[in-house]
Amino acid sequence: MTLRVAIVGRPNVGKSTLFNRLAGRRLALVHDEPGVTRDRREANAKLGDLRFSIIDTAGLDEGSTNSLEERMQNQTATAIDLADIILFMIDARAGVTPMDQHFADMVRKSGKPVILLANKAESKASQEHAYEAYELSLGDPVITSAEHGDGMSDLYGALLPHAERASEEPDLDAAPGDDDDEEGAILGPDRPLRLAVIGRPNAGKSTLINQLIGEERLLTGPEAGITRDSISVDWLWKETPVKLFDTAGMRRKAKVTGKLEKLSVADGLRAVRFAEVVVLLLDAEIPFEKQDLQIADLVAREGRSIVIAINKWDLVKNKSEAFREIREQAEFHLPQLRGVEIVTLSAKTGKGVDRLMPAVLRAYEVWNTRVSTGQLNRWLEEMVQRHPPPAPRGRRLKLRYVTQVRSRPPSFACFCQRADDVPASYTRYLVNALREDFGMPGTPIRFAMHKGKNPYVKD
Repeated sequence: MTLRVAIVGRPNVGKSTLFNRLAGRRLALVHDEPGVTRDRREANAKLGDLRFSIIDTAGLDEGSTNSLEERMQNQTATAIDLADIILFMIDARAGVTPMDQHFADMVRKSGKPVILLANKAESKASQEHAYEAYELSLGDPVITSAEHGDGMSDLYGALLPHAERASEEPDLDAAPGDDDDEEGAILGPDRPLRLAVIGRPNAGKSTLINQLIGEERLLTGPEAGITRDSISVDWLWKETPVKLFDTAGMRRKAKVTGKLEKLSVADGLRAVRFAEVVVLLLDAEIPFEKQDLQIADLVAREGRSIVIAINKWDLVKNKSEAFREIREQAEFHLPQLRGVEIVTLSAKTGKGVDRLMPAVLRAYEVWNTRVSTGQLNRWLEEMVQRHPPPAPRGRRLKLRYVTQVRSRPPSFACFCQRADDVPASYTRYLVNALREDFGMPGTPIRFAMHKGKNPYVKD
């Protein structure tokens, strides 16, 4: 079976730095501020010839009942339960603290094998402090520097016996990871649908994902901005594999001042670029705020398929009138996504959530639309007859032919002798007609004018 390894320890000892090193790329946010990681994150890792699953966790911290710290600690406790072996990390520069002692007792009581790591041991002084780790009674410490890669060979030696034992057991439940998937139009076990949930802070993104998968996988609460980095969750919906991405709330650019929040927003943007379908989650009480429109425009510019979900619909009184108004606002404010599908739901109660995935798959299918060149040119001839292009400087524009150059999103190239003179209004006319005539509601459409001759006509 695949060995599962959880990295635990108090805040700011270097857990996410080691996680990124073992995963081979920057997946978790790293910052000097303690407590950056809040949710657990899992990825495929390698160290030499060892292959295993690694789990990054929130820093173990004491908190009052129902506090954010307690909920973070519950996430870490879940990671410990899931793991086959625990990497317990301390800061060698600080030595052993009372908090280290407290949480070492908690790890010991789990009954799981533990490898003790004395991290940040770059200097001679910190290496001397590292030997204080013997006080924790967790065995010989492995002295490391996750930032510089020191001590990785020693960590390899400590993990090797556990990996060998794991390889002798049948792999009954392969662990999910964060590896990129090859792009392709056919969904299957090796090609999950990449679905990102984005929106303003406190819109209910994590709550929605927990409701979809049927478990408290992601940290939630009344506090705004709980999610800081993008967390991926592997999920199976009616035999369709899905990789869900939870993202940090995106505030207006002018309000994003701290370095950590900038990193969180950048991570969310990366999730959008990596996704195939994006669910933009809006608050039913304040839909289509300026920031919502900017996020929707960002998704369109990135060429991702989109579904708009209106959360907290259970709080709306006159639902029919409210939905009609929301539809009108969407058509007015988002002409580049005309016909976008809108789903109303309550992430908290689960009502309406069952309608989301069918809408997502419909949007994905539209995003993959392919139209033959023959159909397109018959259509173009009809559009030109219905509404001829303008005649700048008295010279009529002649559109020669049109073809689809790619899908995901649907992208078209139209050739004419004076492409630069075609006004944007006429291009919009063609895009709107394409969307309506070939059934492509709500998806971004690329339509470019090119100067050139028809390659299908011989000289």
